[in-house]
Amino acid sequence: MSIRSLNWVKFGALVALAFVLGLFFAGLLDFPRPGFAQERAAHTPIIKVDAPRIPSARPLADLSDAYAAIVEAVRPSVVYIQSERPGSATDQGVQIFGQLPPGFQQLIPHGQAQPRRQRQNEPQQLEHSSGSGFIVSSDGYILTNNHVIDGSSKVTVRLLDGHEYTARIVGTDKDTDIGVLKIDAHGLTPAALGSSDAARVGEWVLAIGNPLGGDLTFTVTQGIVSAKGRSQLDLGDNDGGKTIQDYIQTDAVINRGNSGGPLVNVRGEVIGINAAIASTTGYYTGYAFAVPIDLARKVMDQLVSRGRVERAGLGILVQTATREDADYLGLTAIGGVLVTSFANESSPARAAGLDSGDVIVAIDGQPVTYTSQLQQIVGFRRPGDVVKVDVVRKDGKHTYSVKLASVGQPVEVGDAAAPGRAAPDNSTANTSKNALGLVTEPLTAATASEIGLPANTRGLLVRSVIDGSPASTKYFCPADESAQCPPDVIVSVEGKPVRTDEDLKNALNTAVHGVVTLDIVSGSRDHKVTSRIERLHLR
Repeated sequence: MSIRSLNWVKFGALVALAFVLGLFFAGLLDFPRPGFAQERAAHTPIIKVDAPRIPSARPLADLSDAYAAIVEAVRPSVVYIQSERPGSATDQGVQIFGQLPPGFQQLIPHGQAQPRRQRQNEPQQLEHSSGSGFIVSSDGYILTNNHVIDGSSKVTVRLLDGHEYTARIVGTDKDTDIGVLKIDAHGLTPAALGSSDAARVGEWVLAIGNPLGGDLTFTVTQGIVSAKGRSQLDLGDNDGGKTIQDYIQTDAVINRGNSGGPLVNVRGEVIGINAAIASTTGYYTGYAFAVPIDLARKVMDQLVSRGRVERAGLGILVQTATREDADYLGLTAIGGVLVTSFANESSPARAAGLDSGDVIVAIDGQPVTYTSQLQQIVGFRRPGDVVKVDVVRKDGKHTYSVKLASVGQPVEVGDAAAPGRAAPDNSTANTSKNALGLVTEPLTAATASEIGLPANTRGLLVRSVIDGSPASTKYFCPADESAQCPPDVIVSVEGKPVRTDEDLKNALNTAVHGVVTLDIVSGSRDHKVTSRIERLHLR
């Protein structure tokens, strides 16, 4: 063997010896062999870790279980409502486009969101919408909002278990935004109706409904009762055009599609019907409103028994009493309902002895603190019933017996003033300012006719209102070009007729507790005279 070959043999032997020694020392040091970790992991399960023991968290766990139990009990009573009504001829893309939250519209191709003209002899397009409701009887009566089903040609109801029924509209009431449906079914799970009067601000509530269409049906949200007795709210089309407002306010999340669903307390009782949101976008921004179940129950009973709602009234126009009314009459608390005027000459309240400026504080001994309370106490009595009306005026408290009259529309609704037209500007008028902060001028026969009042009407025409004045805190419609309502005319102050600025100054000296009462009239195109009173603090 050559020396070169012998050297290669020695080199190979050294390599082999080094490899063997490496394996030997690896075994001594217990280094993992290739593939050992993977093989072990495949056969060794991960050990389950028990939940930590946190005794102080037990109340939260109990609360969570309670919420879940409430939902399990109430959800079977909630329904998903789909309605069809004659609508405009638009592509389905337009309808979907309008239902999406802001920021999602861009997901629809531009061409799908364009309206098209209806072709000749093409069937009329139907507008589809959805909402919520809840079962109130085992034989199929369902309570919802009027605006969910109003004008519908077909209404379909889907239950939690997936069963669908075609519903019959039993009746609706726009003034309270209540509607009642009936489906042909038996053995259903009705919701328990609680008391909205007994509900307290701050208590926890759950809202259940079908927000934003059919993909989010039977959704549950949680919040508290934020306030009660919310009225005179400008909610656009969110409240279905209702004129009797007595909302429960809540911060539970409610969106379009939740309308008609239940607002539920922690006892599983329905205390309200979710109806409206305060939003500039059309979607929830923190404030939602529900119709009190006590009011809804009264409407529902009449719709089921008669198919319509019949209301009784005192024949008055009213508004909730203000601090000025309380100071003027010496009331210890601000509350009650101010009689601003009468609906007509045959008003039963006027015949019984009530007068403009009276503050109603109770009906049949039941305290009245704001307008919606009066509407509910009186409105759902029967025409012909006699009620005891407690009023406060300057000389003290009085009680009158008033026989209620039947009314087609509630007349005890908020502000007595109504929008109309502006009077022509008269730049040559002899105007003057006064302590009220009103710029006035004597009313002439010609001007009276122009603004829809009888030519023999006398008083002071309100030309404008000075910013920051006592009058600026009240509703006055001035006779300027920007006003979109019939201009106001002051005919008397503290019962004293006013024709000139001097008359007004003298009358203001008779203020009671620093407050004066103004009798105001306004006209209309058809020369119908509207009257009301305003009370102002003098500074």
